[in-house]
Amino acid sequence: MKKFLAIAVLLFFALPAVAQQTNLPGVSVNFGAGTNLVDTLEVLLLFTILTLAPAIIILCTSFTRIVVVLSFMRQALGTQNMPPNQLLIGFALFLSVFVMMPTGTSIYENSLKPYQAKQIDGTQALAGLEKDLRGFMEKHVRKADIGLFYDVTNAAAPTDIKAVPTHYLIPAFIISELKTAFQIGFLLYIPFIVLDMVVASVLMAMGMMMLPPMLVSMPFKLLLFVLVDGWQLVTGAILRSFNT
Repeated sequence: MKKFLAIAVLLFFALPAVAQQTNLPGVSVNFGAGTNLVDTLEVLLLFTILTLAPAIIILCTSFTRIVVVLSFMRQALGTQNMPPNQLLIGFALFLSVFVMMPTGTSIYENSLKPYQAKQIDGTQALAGLEKDLRGFMEKHVRKADIGLFYDVTNAAAPTDIKAVPTHYLIPAFIISELKTAFQIGFLLYIPFIVLDMVVASVLMAMGMMMLPPMLVSMPFKLLLFVLVDGWQLVTGAILRSFNT
């Protein structure tokens, strides 16, 4: 151990001298020389937005409700990891694109396109993006969920929802989406629970108590789900829930 420490100390003090004698190439950093600082900050802001893009997609759009409902659907069927997570998330992502298409079109026409044409600056483009996203969230958020955050902070709640700050609106919107998703998930569970109870009662009546009811009921669940065209019904219920 002492030998390694001695070698490390020797290298620490010897490397600068060796570098001076051999003229190793150096690296110098010169801020503001030959570059536009505003453009550099815009690029930094762009990469920051791209880093936070997954969180924006999940929290400020319809993705939360859709992926939770689809997860409940898979659990109600009892198919474990079928459909797989990649397929479920991909399906939820494309459904989110379908639901958010009017909002995305408005963002492109009112914010992104004028910004690319140099008609507005980055601040105005971000303000327009926030306005369109707020319009979607304000449509689906519950007033009681907004009131929760005002009760916690002991602040006076505004009479107009447009006066609610964004950092109040986003968590309230998430709570509202989770509540709606759990309500839909509960309704999806009911027919499958009834089928499980019927199968369990039949097995007990036949004296086959050692046979797991889930093992017998799962093929009947799949059959029922296919006969009623379950994926179409579930997808339609999810999409119509955003029109109410």
